[in-house]
Amino acid sequence: MKEKSASKNSVVQVLKPGVSRGVHLFLAPMLWSGIGIMLMVRGWGWIGSGRARMLVLLALIIGTAKSIFVLDKASRKLTARIHAFGDSTCLGAVYSWKTWLLVLVMMGSGIAMRRLTQPGNVIGTLYVAIGWALLFSSRKGWRTWWQWVRRD
Repeated sequence: MKEKSASKNSVVQVLKPGVSRGVHLFLAPMLWSGIGIMLMVRGWGWIGSGRARMLVLLALIIGTAKSIFVLDKASRKLTARIHAFGDSTCLGAVYSWKTWLLVLVMMGSGIAMRRLTQPGNVIGTLYVAIGWALLFSSRKGWRTWWQWVRRD
């Protein structure tokens, strides 16, 4: 009976890998930075050349506002949540279920937009704005992670 229990626990550990708070503090801004850069690169390609590139400036202004007024607050809540974790908390817990659901809805919206319309200036500008907001707000997470690393 103990063998079944031990093997079940090892399977759960493989499917639910626990990591330290430091890994969570690194992963959160890494995901925001990586996804932000990816969105900006895709958006840049869709905006087009010539005078249309001026839309990047608009996207940066919109993204900065979203970063300051929305995502910076979310980043602070996220890092506070991670600080409350114990070590060996599941890697996927870096974000709450509600946040993962929001990510899926946003991904689905992006896929739907690209399928329903030809990506161009509008979608490109939107992608650059969202990407910049994520990348710019990741600075809060990187600062928290760096303080964590220096503390140890």
